[in-house]
Amino acid sequence: MMQFIENYNLTGIVIGLSTFLIIGLFHPLVIKGEYYFGTKCWWVFLLMGISGIAGTFFIHNVILSALCGVTAFSALWGIGELFSQKKRVEKGWFPKRPVKNQS
Repeated sequence: MMQFIENYNLTGIVIGLSTFLIIGLFHPLVIKGEYYFGTKCWWVFLLMGISGIAGTFFIHNVILSALCGVTAFSALWGIGELFSQKKRVEKGWFPKRPVKNQS
């Protein structure tokens, strides 16, 4: 598959489309993460980011290394968005998770 992509000069298209999909994936991950866990899950995004950055040093394929980097920095960006999402919920722009009744 990689040979096909390289032979037909599709590297840029593959990286661009994949970047679009990765960023699109992180949008609901941040929203759902804040909804179910609050801002307590920020460290998961941090670990994903650090792991992704470390992974880029060990992956020799340009496409896979680039996508690993895009995923890593999308995860790191998600940390800031997680806290911004908390503010958006407080403003009423997004629904707040109801507190379970413990009777």
